[in-house]
Amino acid sequence: MAGAATSAVAAPSTYVNERFGTVCTFPGEIFTDRQPEPDNGDGQVWLSTDGASLICSGIRNIDDETPKGFVAAEKASDEAGYKVTYSKSGKDWAVLSGMKDGKIFYERRLFGRDGIIRTVWIDYPPALKSKYDPLVGAIAGSLKGP
Repeated sequence: MAGAATSAVAAPSTYVNERFGTVCTFPGEIFTDRQPEPDNGDGQVWLSTDGASLICSGIRNIDDETPKGFVAAEKASDEAGYKVTYSKSGKDWAVLSGMKDGKIFYERRLFGRDGIIRTVWIDYPPALKSKYDPLVGAIAGSLKGP
């Protein structure tokens, strides 16, 4: 019987981006629809059957962006349908949460000493807040680089 209980819980999926070394771990039984990788190889997108999405990616920090500068720019954004309601930053990281295009979003960025910004982005419909809020911290916390 113990074997049946074990098989009912799927193991977490871990993604490693070859181009930038970005790593994130997430519940593969929720984010099941892996989208085609972009030609530039900068990351990956997964969709869930209930309208959530997850992006794990990296970009070169060509503008020498800082965590505080990133947060300030995002909070000042006047993009339609985009509002930051929570933000926090440290020496080499930043976190944002809010609403974008009618969905709740959570974004975590790591500003690597190697000149790469690694990002995890999760968004989901507000009706699914109770399902996704408990997952966001673990997924965002799994973000790392080499």
